[in-house]
Parts: sequence; structure tokens; C-alpha cells
Amino acid sequence: MNLTQDRVRSIGWITVLAICAAMLVALTLRVNAVKSEVYAAEKRIVYTQQQINFLETEFQTRANQQALKKLNDLEFGYAAPGAGQYLEGERQLAALGAAPGPDAPAPIRYANAEPADIPGEDVAERAEEKAGSLLAMVNPVSGATAAAMPEEERRREVAAAKTRDSDRAALRAEAADLSRRLASIEIAEAPDQ
Repeated sequence: MNLTQDRVRSIGWITVLAICAAMLVALTLRVNAVKSEVYAAEKRIVYTQQQINFLETEFQTRANQQALKKLNDLEFGYAAPGAGQYLEGERQLAALGAAPGPDAPAPIRYANAEPADIPGEDVAERAEEKAGSLLAMVNPVSGATAAAMPEEERRREVAAAKTRDSDRAALRAEAADLSRRLASIEIAEAPDQ
């Protein structure tokens, strides 16, 4: 009888251990399910906070439309597109890509970096140097080089360089004025309600 009691006890302990293991597995699964629910809730909270921030910014922007209009009028000058800026159909779009006619001049454009202003250097000398640097450029359509340019055109280029220098000075003055205006900060007071 002693032998059977030992067997019953060991079967009992094995049964208790199996029940504990099953409960441990069930508890682990439940904990993981709750963790995934918490993670999903945290993701929804972050998304909701982002939406709140977006809506607050949108509200502040729309509440200050007059200030935005004033800033646009003073600094940028953007305007709503007019009816003439839209294409009416596919034909008008296709006409934009049409090949140039036989009498149309070939559009040749190139970039040219201008040297910095050196005090004491004459504008005409710089224009002549610039014209000299174009000697190697060749028109891909006609094959004509800048060296074949007549003397009168070179003089016109020098005169154009002089007018460009005066235009550049005006642009620098405007840029300095714009820089000064952008550097100042004006705080708008909210009206008391």
C-alpha cells in the first residue's frame, strides 16, 4: 500500500504541475494580449495628438487671415491664378509642345558666371573679357562661333554690360531693403474680446 500512496502522490504532484504550467501559459497569453491593446491605444493617442496639433495650427492660421494677406501684399505679392492661366483642353496642351516653325530662331541659352566686382576694374574691360570667353562657344544649329560675331554686336554687348551693372546696383539696394524689412520682427497684438 505504501507503494501506491507514493505513486498517487507523484501523480498528484505531476497533475498540480501540469495545471500550474497551463495556467502560466494562459496568463502569459493574456498579458501579451493586454500589452498589444495598450500599444494600440498608445498609437491612437499619438495619432490623436498629431491631429490636435494640426487642427490648432490650422485654426491659428485661419484666425489670422488678415495678417497673412497683409504679409502677402507687402512681401510676396502672390495672386490667385486668372482664367487665362488655365488650358482649355488637350489641343491647347499639345500646342505648347509643338516644334518651332521654319522661320523661328533657334533658342540657345547658356549659363555664364560673372566674376565678382573688383574695385578699380573698368566695366568695359570686364565686358570685353566676357565676350572673349565666348569665342569657344558654337551654335549647335548653325555652327557659327562667337568669334564670327561682328564688331558692332560686341559693342552692343559692352553697352548691355554697363546697363546690367546699373540694374544690379538697383537690385542690390532692393535686396538690402528687403533684408532689413525681413530682419525686423513685428508682434501683432490680439484684439481684446
